[in-house]
Amino acid sequence: MTKSSLLGATALVAAVAISGSAFAQSRDQIRIVGSSTVFPYTQAVAEQYAVATGNPSPIVESTGTGGGMKIFCQGVGPDHPDLTGASRAMKASEYENCQANGVSDVTEVLIGYDGLSVAQSRDADAFGLTEKELYTALAAEVPVDGEIVANPHKTWSDINPDLPNVAITVFGPPPTSGTRDAFVELAMHDGCNEYPEVAALEDSDEDRWEAVCSRMRTDGPFIEAGENDNLIVQRLQSDPNALGIFGYSFLYENEDALQAVPVNGVVPSFETIATGEYDIARPLYFYIKNAHRNAIPGLQEFVEEYVSETALGPDGYLKERGLTTLADEKRADVQNAALSGTSMSAPN
Repeated sequence: MTKSSLLGATALVAAVAISGSAFAQSRDQIRIVGSSTVFPYTQAVAEQYAVATGNPSPIVESTGTGGGMKIFCQGVGPDHPDLTGASRAMKASEYENCQANGVSDVTEVLIGYDGLSVAQSRDADAFGLTEKELYTALAAEVPVDGEIVANPHKTWSDINPDLPNVAITVFGPPPTSGTRDAFVELAMHDGCNEYPEVAALEDSDEDRWEAVCSRMRTDGPFIEAGENDNLIVQRLQSDPNALGIFGYSFLYENEDALQAVPVNGVVPSFETIATGEYDIARPLYFYIKNAHRNAIPGLQEFVEEYVSETALGPDGYLKERGLTTLADEKRADVQNAALSGTSMSAPN
């Protein structure tokens, strides 16, 4: 543990002791919040940790990446969570919020990579999409005849006559989700810039470019389905014409019922995500509140389980759940930082 981590933990215990009870006595379960995509990985680690140690299983809540960051950064002490999962890196504004609330020593842990899948029922007629077609279907505003207007497209064939003549119906994550952030950045922005008149805005009017390229339509074809990705899976099973957006792990776990929609001609897989061939892929993280390491019973042991070879390794149980694992050298660096409590620097 770093010197700052030790001081933070000591101060934390002292503060709670002043209130009349020891920190360890106030809470004997680890508390974790954050990304719905990271949730199944963290839940798997929690189950393994409980079996291996005999300690109570950690409480793991799926709050979304943005929601998890907000809760995680509210403060230090037994009323606040110990870790948060994230399907994107912590933002500078979130880091500043943590610092302002006394969460001044945090370790960032990159656990691996995940592809953002666009999927449909196996009962549906398969078809593929480009990032440009995804943007054109889902953006609030799109170019039509050289003008940027409210999205008029109702069917996939409105966009491309080679696509199915069925209504555009896409279930996806809400704005609080890291999956939504990643989809906008990785798919929508790339698709948006396929239109020269929109790409030119990035230099001439960046705020306008951001609005045109980032805002999802709210007139029906795109449906926010909450933070529970399993609900999207259920919607796709009941509607063969619908598509869904979620992490590759959920597609991997439901391959008997769902099929991937190729994006730019590439289907997500462990191999295409790891090599970067599949364009819509992102890193996954969890963040540790270092002041809690020696104050919450079992927290350090939980971190050890999470970054163990048994979990994160190329043959680990998290890969079995859909995680694309890190290369050996990178994984070793991540493990060392997680176990020693290396403090993260402020994001750019």
